Amino acid sequence: MDPLETIVAAALADFASCHDAAALENAKARFLGKSGRLTEQLKALGKLSAGDRPAAGARINDAKTTLEQALARRREELADTRLAQQLAGEGLDVSLPGRGSGTGTLHPITRTMQRIETLFHSLGFTVADGPEIEDDFHNFTALNTPEDHPARSMHDTFYVDGGMVLRTHTSPIQVRYMETHRPPIKIIAPGRVYRIDSDATHSPMFHQVEGLWIDEQVSFADLKGVFTEFLRRFFERDDLKVRFRPSFFPFTEPSAEIDMSYGDGWLEISGAGQVHPNVLRAVGIDPERYQGFAFGMGPDRLAMLRYGVDDLRLFYENDLRFLRQFA
Repeated sequence: MDPLETIVAAALADFASCHDAAALENAKARFLGKSGRLTEQLKALGKLSAGDRPAAGARINDAKTTLEQALARRREELADTRLAQQLAGEGLDVSLPGRGSGTGTLHPITRTMQRIETLFHSLGFTVADGPEIEDDFHNFTALNTPEDHPARSMHDTFYVDGGMVLRTHTSPIQVRYMETHRPPIKIIAPGRVYRIDSDATHSPMFHQVEGLWIDEQVSFADLKGVFTEFLRRFFERDDLKVRFRPSFFPFTEPSAEIDMSYGDGWLEISGAGQVHPNVLRAVGIDPERYQGFAFGMGPDRLAMLRYGVDDLRLFYENDLRFLRQFA
């Protein structure tokens, strides 16, 4: 048998030279593992005479205890060293100036929506709201939309269980408001809307602001005056030119598309018109007594124009490098 003192001394030296837990476990295997040097000594006890075996076994057990205690101490030392290194790396010098933290800001679309609401409020309009999941009546039928109109098709509209739809415009808010309020009515209806479309200037989810003014003496001239004044205030340009082109929408008659001067040309901003008598009848308002106008516009497009953004998708990608420009 190798002298136990030699094995113990070699093991202690090996343990002390280990600088990480993996190396220490390898050293343990060399002396206390299944094929370790001290384990081999235990296996050799069977070759000794019965008289020598007890004393030799006791000496080996003492040596094993010594090594296990040394191993535990070294593990603790390595753990303490590792913790000290971690704490040193994470330490803070409290005497240094603060690093500061980023300050959040409103999203450019939110800024635009707030600006639109503020401007229309100054023109006497109030804000109305409604559900984003709508039934067929409020989203289509009450707005004089024929059963075979393309807007009802699956490739334009998101349908959900129970025949409900994700609202394709905020016009249902107007319908619900007229069901529960009698004229005079003067509201805008901002909110999220959904259509199956996606490219640089379209998104499956986008925003819309619709306006409605119903009273006994509200004419197309009032529509022209209100919308022109809004655009000039929004873009802060008193010389902004606005034109109204004849168009067709099921829920207005006559109908028009509204363009504003942009560079050397024109840019479409809104659809509008006098509220169709059938829409008033659907909500119990007498079209012989009351009339008015409605319009719908995309605040996302207004935000693109105001901030000089040429791709609508940038507003929804949540790239902080882009959004920080609006802080």
